[in-house]
Amino acid sequence: MLEPSHNNELPAIPGKRYFTIGEVSELCAVKPHVLRYWEQEFPQLKPVKRRGNRRYYQREDVLTIRQIRALLYDQGYTIGGARQRMTTEEPDPLQLDMQAVIKETIEELEDVLKVLAPGK
Repeated sequence: MLEPSHNNELPAIPGKRYFTIGEVSELCAVKPHVLRYWEQEFPQLKPVKRRGNRRYYQREDVLTIRQIRALLYDQGYTIGGARQRMTTEEPDPLQLDMQAVIKETIEELEDVLKVLAPGK
């Protein structure tokens, strides 16, 4: 499990439409039971539920979970404080998505650069 100060080391979000709770758990470095608890505490988290109450998260949900994780683990907010911050300062999901895409692109370019110029 990643330490709270290593939020920038979370893996890149794959280009899929839906993610299972196990995949989201790995992508956000949060255990599944914590994700289920956060669904009760944060109204922004509403994964699609299909057969047998299986949860399927979308990309926006993963970004929201990462934001919640940053507020709680990195910035030291309580659940109530993080909830209030999320409701009063609702970020544009499209902007968060673009930021994530830009970050992933930079990481991919850095990986390519390492292959092309291994000594630098």
